[in-house]
Amino acid sequence: MLLAIDSGNTNTVFAIFNDEGAIISQWRAAAKIAKTADELAVWLSQLMQLENISRDDVTEVIIATVVPENLFDLKTLSSKYFGCKALVVGDPDVELGIEVHVDRPGEVGADRLVNTVSAHKTYVGPLIVLDFGTATTFDVVGPEGAYEGGVIAPGVNLSLEALQRAAAKLPRIEIVKPERVIGTNTITAMQSGIYYGYASMIEGVIARIREEKELESLPAIGTGGLAKFYAPACRSIQNIDEDLTLRGLFVINAKNRT
Repeated sequence: MLLAIDSGNTNTVFAIFNDEGAIISQWRAAAKIAKTADELAVWLSQLMQLENISRDDVTEVIIATVVPENLFDLKTLSSKYFGCKALVVGDPDVELGIEVHVDRPGEVGADRLVNTVSAHKTYVGPLIVLDFGTATTFDVVGPEGAYEGGVIAPGVNLSLEALQRAAAKLPRIEIVKPERVIGTNTITAMQSGIYYGYASMIEGVIARIREEKELESLPAIGTGGLAKFYAPACRSIQNIDEDLTLRGLFVINAKNRT
C-alpha cells in the first residue's frame, strides 16, 4: 500500500492507497499544530488501527509539501515507522512527467504541480484547476499536460481573518451562503461579501483566463475544502474533484517506482 502525504499551510492530509489506486482511508491533521515524527506516528497508527490497516501494509510513501519546515519530520516518519525512503515531489530525481512553462519552475508549489499531473491524467486536454486552499489558486494546464502558469489570490479564510484583524468593529462570522446579496446587518453584509464577492472573483478570473487563452469553453475543475461550497454560485466550474491532489500523488509515485 501507498501512504500519500499532502502537507499544506492549513491541513496535512494522509491517505492510504491500495495497489489499484483506490483510496482506502484518509485523515487530516491541522498544520498549525506542529507535530514531531514520533507524535505523527502515534496519531496515525491509532487511526490506521481503527481501519484495520497495519503499518507493515504500507510499503511506499510519497510527500508533497508547501511547508519546508514540515519535511524533515514527514521524511523521518516514513523511514522510522514505515521502513521506506519517501519520494518527495520537487526533489531533482523525482520525475513528474510534465513540462513547466513558467519563468522560475522551482518556485511553483508542489501541490500545484501535483494537481496538474492529476488533472491531465483524469480529464485530458487544456483546462483550469481551481484550488480552494490557504490561497485560492487558478492553474492552467496545457493540451499536452504542461503547467502553463496561473493566478494566486488570498484564500477565503485568510481574507476573512485579515478583515477581522484590520477592522476592530467587525465581528467573527461563520462562512455561509446568504439568501440575498444585499445584507441588512453587519453579519449578513460580511457573509455576502465573503460568499458572493469571492464567487464573482472566481468567475471573473476564469473568464479572463479563457479570454487570454482564446478558449471560451476551457473547463475549470474545482478542488480543495471549499470547492463544493462555492460551486453553486460559480457556473464556470464544471467539476468538483476533492481527491485530485491525492490521486496525483499516486500517479507520480507509480511513475517513479517502476
